[in-house]
Amino acid sequence: MPLDDTDRTHLARAVVLAREALLDGDEPYGSVLVDASGAVRFEDRNRTKDGDQTRHPEFEIARWAAANLTPDERAVATVYTSGEHCPMCSAAHAWVGLGRIAYATSSEQTSAWRASWGGSPGPVAALPIQVVAPGLLVDGPEPSLEAEVNELQRRAFER
Repeated sequence: MPLDDTDRTHLARAVVLAREALLDGDEPYGSVLVDASGAVRFEDRNRTKDGDQTRHPEFEIARWAAANLTPDERAVATVYTSGEHCPMCSAAHAWVGLGRIAYATSSEQTSAWRASWGGSPGPVAALPIQVVAPGLLVDGPEPSLEAEVNELQRRAFER
């Protein structure tokens, strides 16, 4: 389904969280969990700077949702994120039965940016969400946020 103004509002919040992460010394990723009524239920940002590379916001959302939402509530929730889920987060999302994912920029975009800056690939393949979890409904990227996310990623790369 195409992204609409409500989606763009939540994606913009995810990008604000990504900026907060960058300013705190983390990699720039942020995510927001929204229930079927449109209420924000949980949000987080990357918290990997202390060495635990599993502290991605999408993974934290999956943990929180498993502990706080019923399976039916999880199935109709949407996760908005500044960058497409990595394979670990895609799997966590699918395992706990969360619904739709909407992202501002794709893993493919991020990988291409890093390569253009002279970076090497990370330790885990940047697979699209639906390769890891083919049953998930996924929408993105959102072109209006690309430049801002690119800038955050560039600043993180240059650190």
